[in-house]
Parts: sequence; C-alpha cells; structure tokens
Amino acid sequence: MDLEKNYRINSLFEFYQSLLTDKQNHYMQLYYGDDYSLGEIAEEFNVSRQAVYDNLRRTEKILEEYESKLHLYDQFTSKNEQADEIQSYVKGHYPDDVELNRLVAGLENLEAE
Repeated sequence: MDLEKNYRINSLFEFYQSLLTDKQNHYMQLYYGDDYSLGEIAEEFNVSRQAVYDNLRRTEKILEEYESKLHLYDQFTSKNEQADEIQSYVKGHYPDDVELNRLVAGLENLEAE
C-alpha cells in the first residue's frame, strides 16, 4: 500500500471518524489502524473479502468528499506548516528572546491539540 495514501486516509479518518457509521469505523480502524488484512476483517465480520474491500473504498471516497467540502485536514496542515515556518524564523533570528520563543511554542502546542 502506498504510504502517502495510507497517511492521508488515516489523517482524514481522524478528522471525520465521528461522521462514519459503526461498521465503517470498525473496518477502517482494523484495516488502516491495526493493519488487518481484508481476509482477517472478512472473517471477523463473517462477510466476503470483496464486501470488506468495497466498504473500505466507499468509506475512503466518503472521507475525501467530506474533506472536499469541509477542508479541515487541509486547513490543519496549512496552519501547521505556517507555525513551523514561524518557529524556525524565530529560532534563527531571535534565539535569545525567551518570551517570543515561549509564545511560539504555545502556538505549536495549540496546533497539536
């Protein structure tokens, strides 16, 4: 599986998990979070591998649709990139300004929450 795609789907899942059904949540958690195979999930839920595959693909599409409408993940990554750039600039140009570095670190902590 493509690591970049896996990371994106996991990230979208974190943002939009509460909008999914219980079944979608279970399949996604097992496949992407716990690294179960399609066969293992199929056995767990007593369904075919094709049913699991179809459900995962539909759920991935749903997550992408949520993101295309709400942009929560894109906004989060943009804010993190901007915060990283600010932090790097402050450390490079104002390394001795304790208060400024404390404020920037506080901004980073807000983004992590």
